[in-house]
Amino acid sequence: MSDETLLGSWEAALPGFPTLGAALLDRYDEPTRRYHDRRHLAEVLAGVQLLGDHAADVVAVQLAAWFHDAVYEVDRTDNEEQSARLAAEQLASAAVHPGVIAEVGRLVRLTATHRPHEQDTNGAVLCDADLAVLASDPRRYAEYTAEVRAEYAALDDATFGSGRAGVLRQLLGLPSLFGTPEGQRHWEEAARRNLRRELAALTA
Repeated sequence: MSDETLLGSWEAALPGFPTLGAALLDRYDEPTRRYHDRRHLAEVLAGVQLLGDHAADVVAVQLAAWFHDAVYEVDRTDNEEQSARLAAEQLASAAVHPGVIAEVGRLVRLTATHRPHEQDTNGAVLCDADLAVLASDPRRYAEYTAEVRAEYAALDDATFGSGRAGVLRQLLGLPSLFGTPEGQRHWEEAARRNLRRELAALTA
């Protein structure tokens, strides 16, 4: 998405506060980011748009998508918590309803685990959109894995490979990677195929 398209999606979710959206875009442009950048933001927003009919509050999901990686440092374990706190602060400054702010914060925190409850339609939409890259075509999936590796450039190959393999095994062990009917129908098989292929390459 172009800057204009991205900021248009922000304006649709929170009209009248363009500087907040522009400041968030600047965060996704931080030089240390290789995967969790504006391309990822655009892909998640596209996923939310695709799945939005399943959400109980699609605006809250859109806002959560914007904030979900607003704070991202590879050596931190509280990125989601800090992103949720940033969302609360900035949305309060825009006079967003407290109930919406609370829901956005809950959704942002949920992306730490990607395990929404069965009836959590907002959570399922956001988590599916965030994980949709796993079902990418081979070219995009290869780019994604290279980008993730680049974010962890400080780790040697053995350390990174061991940690990444653990993540892949955890994902493959889930009953389902996706919570929406569309996600399960269109992305589940391709995502598992990509994950198995990556795991095999790491452990060969």
